Amino acid sequence: MPLSRSLADLGRAFKHRDYRLFFTGQLLSLVGTWIQMTAQSWLVYRLSGSAEYLGLAGFASQGPVLLFAQIGGAMADRHDRRKILLMTQAASMALAFILAALTLSGTVELWHVFALAALTGLANAFDIPTRQAFIIEMVGRADLQNAIALNSSMFNLARLVGPAAAGLIVASVGEGWCFLINGLSFLMVIGSLLAMRRPAFSAPSGKENLLAEVRQGLSYALNTRPIRYVLLLVGVMSLLGMPYVVLMPIFANRILQGGPQHLGALMSAAGFGALAAALVLASRADLKGIESRIAQAVLGFGLCLILFALSDHFPLSLAILVLVGFGQMTHMAASNTLIQSMVPDAYRGRVMALYSMMFMGMAPFGALASGFLAGAIGAPSTVITGAVACLAGGIGFMILLPRLRPEMHQLITAQTRG
Repeated sequence: MPLSRSLADLGRAFKHRDYRLFFTGQLLSLVGTWIQMTAQSWLVYRLSGSAEYLGLAGFASQGPVLLFAQIGGAMADRHDRRKILLMTQAASMALAFILAALTLSGTVELWHVFALAALTGLANAFDIPTRQAFIIEMVGRADLQNAIALNSSMFNLARLVGPAAAGLIVASVGEGWCFLINGLSFLMVIGSLLAMRRPAFSAPSGKENLLAEVRQGLSYALNTRPIRYVLLLVGVMSLLGMPYVVLMPIFANRILQGGPQHLGALMSAAGFGALAAALVLASRADLKGIESRIAQAVLGFGLCLILFALSDHFPLSLAILVLVGFGQMTHMAASNTLIQSMVPDAYRGRVMALYSMMFMGMAPFGALASGFLAGAIGAPSTVITGAVACLAGGIGFMILLPRLRPEMHQLITAQTRG
């Protein structure tokens, strides 16, 4: 593909005014979110010195997504998605300010961090599936793949900048200022949502009981084989592969003999690789070969994660984490794109809620288990165990692909014609 064509494809979704507003506001807010996540991880480790408590913190922040995301997805299929996002972003902003006040006043305790993390996770249970389903409203089906990839680019640009900034801020003035910056960053996304020019919301006709709609969404996803297996692989990656992030303070401090700056650099390295992967996906104009890229990305992620766990050399660990981030984001963004290309609009919120549950809702269980396992066998052995499981999942998905591929293409064609 000529370079000029690739560059033109890279930003197709930006021709939509509402998406430009959304992208700008979300980017600034996500930088704040990553600053808070990194500082919160260091705060928990500073207060406890425990791998187990790092796992508990991850569980508290993401567990509510698993419990409530399906309700959030059903709400996104029946209510104005912009209004839902305004409420969830305002709630998250308030919680960040509370954590900042507690930390800056020197009164913060571990239970404060866990409680506020759980409440933020509850807001995310409604925010994440709504935000995923909202994309098609802003850009339409023709630019959906590009918008999803650009969203991943946004997420990982923030992941590149935020942890590095957090490391410097924590080292110089402490964690509380990180939480304050995150709270202020929500003003940008709230402003962008208010500035959008959206048509009047029209509620879907024939709405059933909310729980009945949740069951319908679950039934559709579980009985549609390609969606079921893509979601299953996302769950395996999140449960068994992603907990390496929770253990990163241990690698930074005990294995690589560093401090908060080293933690920020390690997390930013993975973010750099993920950003590169998202930009590669954004430059693609079609879905050709996307199902194969999912399997290949999982295999690459697993192999590189094993290498990271074996490294005790800081520059080498940074380089490997770039590849880990590339594989992780290729898998997640390609899975998101493939699912959204196959699912009918009527089920979009609920299916994306399931994606959110697999992506974020399974992670806290992995974080909790990895924290306790790392306390028993060490962080490197824990990460290697999860990486081997991801390799097994990638191989299994690759074996299934010849049978799944015709169904995937039929679903995508049906939605394109619809």
